[in-house]
Amino acid sequence: MNKSVPKIVFKTRVRDNSLKSSNPFRWQDVSSDDYFKGKKSILFSLPGAFTPTCSNFQLPNFEKLYHKFKERGVDEIYCLSVNDAFVMNAWAKSQNLKYVKVIPDGSGEFTRLMGMLVRKDNLGFGLRSWRYAAYINNCIIEKMWIENGFADNTVGDPYSESSPENLLNYFKDINLDNNQDRNLND
Repeated sequence: MNKSVPKIVFKTRVRDNSLKSSNPFRWQDVSSDDYFKGKKSILFSLPGAFTPTCSNFQLPNFEKLYHKFKERGVDEIYCLSVNDAFVMNAWAKSQNLKYVKVIPDGSGEFTRLMGMLVRKDNLGFGLRSWRYAAYINNCIIEKMWIENGFADNTVGDPYSESSPENLLNYFKDINLDNNQDRNLND
């Protein structure tokens, strides 16, 4: 693969305890480089926050298996969805996330530039991300796992390729910190 991640700025909301309000959050721009530069990261993207497969399997299982990825040399795990910062933060809170960090792609720009934007009008979702995962090393996409059936308005919600279990199986024989001899483009 060896393609750079799209260079965009994400509109995020971060907690700021200096704000004396019942909602102590402020806007903060975060760039692709802020997320991925100088790190070995797993990015997984999914159709929507609070949706069944995303909330019951994919996000919670990445959270549960976070330390297994750390043992393999992964620095960060990010979950991206074409949802705004308010939705992503509420979803992260509802999932009691401690390790996986959420990225709001409210306008779908990152997803579009990744070539993963699809129509989900048949579900009333509009434009959303196709489900995929990627291993990103210092802003370079070294490997992607894309669910089968990539198309607009598909029926069903394929989920196997981008599961954390599948990714861990791929990384089982390597430790990214030791730069072992395995071609990540397999």
